[in-house]
This record gives sequence, structure tokens and C-alpha cells, in this order.
Amino acid sequence: MSHSILAETSQITAVVRVPGGVFIVQRQGRIMSAIGYRERSPGAQCVAVRAVREPSRQRILQRIALASCLVLGGCTNYIAADGPRTGAVEAAPRDALLRGIELVKVNYAVADRLREDSARERFSRVFQGSAHADHEVGPGDVLQVFIWEAPPAMLFTTQTVAAGGMTFAGSGMVSLPDQTVDDRGDIKVPFAGTVHVAGLTLAQIESNIRATLIGKANHPQVIVRLAANNTQNVTVVGDISHSMEVPMDPGGLRLLRALALAGGVTRPVEKTSIQLSRDGQVATLPLQTVLRDPSENILLRAGDVVTALYQPSSFTVMGAVGRNAEVNFEASGITLAQALARAGGVDDNRSNPTGVFLFRFETPDALRWPQPPHLLVHGKVPTIYQFDLRDPATFFAAQTFPVDNHDLIYVSNAPVTDLQKVLNVVGAIVYPFQSLQTMGVIK
Repeated sequence: MSHSILAETSQITAVVRVPGGVFIVQRQGRIMSAIGYRERSPGAQCVAVRAVREPSRQRILQRIALASCLVLGGCTNYIAADGPRTGAVEAAPRDALLRGIELVKVNYAVADRLREDSARERFSRVFQGSAHADHEVGPGDVLQVFIWEAPPAMLFTTQTVAAGGMTFAGSGMVSLPDQTVDDRGDIKVPFAGTVHVAGLTLAQIESNIRATLIGKANHPQVIVRLAANNTQNVTVVGDISHSMEVPMDPGGLRLLRALALAGGVTRPVEKTSIQLSRDGQVATLPLQTVLRDPSENILLRAGDVVTALYQPSSFTVMGAVGRNAEVNFEASGITLAQALARAGGVDDNRSNPTGVFLFRFETPDALRWPQPPHLLVHGKVPTIYQFDLRDPATFFAAQTFPVDNHDLIYVSNAPVTDLQKVLNVVGAIVYPFQSLQTMGVIK
């Protein structure tokens, strides 16, 4: 929209450019007129000032300032900003178009609950139960069998031992050739025949062989040792020196030992996470946590899959902070207080201490919602966490509140910041008046 008031003589003395448009000034004799204002943006308010005879400098300044205020009053949405104001974010859950967004005002109780939720994925909690089960023999395992017979030997004599391909191991102990468990889960023992061993522990196999030899040998005793473990393994893959199957030890295999046997991780420890899969359950924990907390160096079970993951986590920070950026952080995690510090802190010249927000797609069971969430995005709830830094207690919550990967932190401007921007624009309009005086337009 444009509007102009023409004087008797349409001679343009000066054109004064201001943010968003221009003032057109005309001088005829002792009469100076601001004959029009042209707005560049379509749909904005425009004004025109009609000159009076022998205008004073003060009156012209007042008129230009009035015109500026009227123009800016209709162009509030054109004021530069980093993002939405605090009120707009707070009103988002009530917006019909944004229905489903949850706004949570954070206190220590909320922060502590989220911290507890992140701790639930610890290996010591997820994989509870028997720490170690005795090795159960399976097809492909290789066993060593030793039989001792009390003197005088009735069954395992020199002749029978030589004929059966066995050897004396000393002190009356007879050693059988290594026995590989066949596809049916059986081995063959002289004078005992076929012995089924699949699914049995070494102690159970010893007992079964001894029971078969009683009545044939003189007080027989049996020892069975696992010569080669080909069935009870842990798979170690990912960002590791050598992806491999690590055989289970009869005494148990712990997580860090399995990683060491596979050559260790190839990425920085602080950016590596360990994922453990067992019987359909999956949990992930930073490697630093496993190293620092011995309780997380759990005993593994046959069939476990250990994956070393290189996951450079990051959060994005925007608004009235020292530095708008995407900031990486270590796999062990950081708190909101640490995240703000790494972004240079809030800007005390323009930030709103009540307008510190964290945007996250939250799991439905993360909090006790006042009402069941309406809108789920990929099974998660769009959630805005609000922190009021005017309250000293909020700083304790900020030291506890965990920042997750891909979180977005936004700090809104204080209301006075928008006012300052308006005043800056008004000043840019008023100050050019001095140029008019220099040109002789205004005496």
C-alpha cells in the first residue's frame, strides 16, 4: 500500500531511505513537505505527513518518529528473531494444529525420573538372573575322558588299554583318545559303549560314564575335560579389531575379557557404546560406564552377541546462547547444565531466563502424563521441556536432567530484546534527518 500527498509543485527535493521504504520530501520556497512514504513490503501500513509552513526541527522529528512507529506497528512480524517467543512455545500444546505436543515444566523430580529411566538400561539390571551356567556339551565339542580304576585293575589292564588305543596317564589313570561329539550328541567309551552327552554338563557326563562302568571295573572314577569348545560361543562384532566368535570358558567369560580377546575396540573409548543382545533382549551402554563400574562387566552366556558401536552423539542449540551450533558429546552422556555451558551459556543481554526449552521425541512411558498422549510420531511423543532459570532449584534439575542424542535446546529472547530492535529501527529512521539539515532541506 502507498499513499502520497502532493504539494502545489511536484518537485522532489530528497528521497530518504529507511528500513522497509522511503520518505519523499519536497521543498518549495519556505515550505517543506514530507509528501509521501512508500512501503516496500506489500500489505504493510503506510503513512503520509503533510508539511506546515516553517516547520521546526523538533516538529519534523516528531512527525518522522510518529510515522516510523505507525509503520513498525503494522510490521511486528518482520522484526528479526532467532525463533519463537516464550509465549508462542508455551501456547503450542493448545494450538489445534499442533495438538499432541506435550509441555513439561521441569523440576528436580522430573529430571530425576528421566535420569532413572536412562539408568534402567544398565546391563546389571536388564540381564539379571543366574550369572553363569555350567557348560552344556553340544555336537562338535571335543572331550577328553580319563578313567581311573582302583588296584588290582580288573578291566583296564595293560593288554586292554593297548588294544583299545588308550594310554596310561600315570598312577593307574587311563586316557582315552579325544572324543568329538557327533551330530546325534554321542561319544564312544570303551566298555561303556555309546554315551549320550549333548545337553549335559561335564559333571553329569562323568556320573553317567561311571555308572555304566560300575560292576565292570574296580571302583572306577571318571574325569571329563572340555578339550575344544565349538558350540558355546559369544559373538563379538562391530568396531572391533577382529570380529569373531569367542569360546566360553568353563569358569565363565566376562564382557571386557570378550572384547579384549577380539582385539579391543578401534574407536575412541569415550565415543564407543556396547550393545548386548541376549534371548531377544537388547541393551546399550557406554563403554566408559562398563570400565568405571565393575558391576556392568557382567558374565556372558553362550549365544550372546556383543556389538561395539561408534556413536558420536550430538545435540543442537539455538537462540539466545553464546554459540548456535551442533555440539558433539561423549557416549557416557551429559546434563543440560553441561550442554548449555558447551554452547557458551545463555546470553544475559538478550535471553529470557524463563524461556529455556528442550525439544525431544520422548517415549510414551518416560513420564506420568496428566492425560494419555494424543499424537505419537513413530511411537514417540513430541515433548517440550521448559526450564525456569529464575528459580535457583532449577539449577539442581539442570545438573541432573540427561541430554539425549539429537535433542534440540532453544533459548528464547527476552521481551525487552524485541523492544530494543524496534527502537533501533526507529533510530535508523530518525537519524537521517541530520542529512536533510546538511542538504539545506531543513533550516
